[in-house]
Amino acid sequence: MKYLFPTVVLACIFSPLYSQSSEINYGFNDEVGQYLEVGEDTRLYYEIYGEGDPILLLHGGVYGYINEFEFFIDALSKTHQVICLGTRGHVKSDIGHEPFSFDQRADDAVKLLDHLNLKKTIVIGFSDGGYGAFKLAANFPEYVQKMVVIGAADRIDSEVTPVDYSEEGLMENAGAYFKGRVEAMPEPDRWGESLSMLNALYNTHFVSKETFEKIEAPVLLLAGEFDEYSNVQSLIRAHEYLPTSFLSVIPMCGHVVFYCNWDATWASVKPFVYTTDF
Repeated sequence: MKYLFPTVVLACIFSPLYSQSSEINYGFNDEVGQYLEVGEDTRLYYEIYGEGDPILLLHGGVYGYINEFEFFIDALSKTHQVICLGTRGHVKSDIGHEPFSFDQRADDAVKLLDHLNLKKTIVIGFSDGGYGAFKLAANFPEYVQKMVVIGAADRIDSEVTPVDYSEEGLMENAGAYFKGRVEAMPEPDRWGESLSMLNALYNTHFVSKETFEKIEAPVLLLAGEFDEYSNVQSLIRAHEYLPTSFLSVIPMCGHVVFYCNWDATWASVKPFVYTTDF
């Protein structure tokens, strides 16, 4: 993954991704981890924490996984039932054999919510998971009460820089980080295939006005000032397309804004999650 924003921002983001600070090993917790069959060849891993009204967490791609939400899970599970879904091709979830799409992400989320007998939920999605959240709210409005989307905005063809993730490149850049993740995969020999499917998703699938205008639920759009994947301009465009939305930009942070400045992130997210004014 290439970070294009200033070195000072890079330093505050990158190091926490390699170590988990929570006492609970989120994403690898055998005591609570379960699997959901979403197709003949695909099982998705999920964990649930806490009790109360449901909140669904949809993590980012490639580097992302359930454990990146550790701060959110710690905070939200005190008052809510927090549902953490591992998306296709990420650590304990199967890859399957269908091409990845953001609509597929939404379909998988609905299957999990149906399995849990849930209809209305709060959704928090980051990056890849943010685009899945947009599709979930657009395609299945009856399932979404409101949502927080972090590091995902108006994604149009002309502004997308093509990516080319590979096993060799990721192991060279962050081998210690990916080693344990690959070992936990049900089909580690297919990691390269999964990355190719993710490259195709990120290089050819776009989420813009036609999706946003279908979303009925209130949306908090949140990003770092220097987010190189969803810049402030794309955030503002999404805000203008969405029927009901709110903006939060965290200064001096890049894409993984909740590791760069958790206090500022939580100060934006908390009142939106806990308000009943919508």
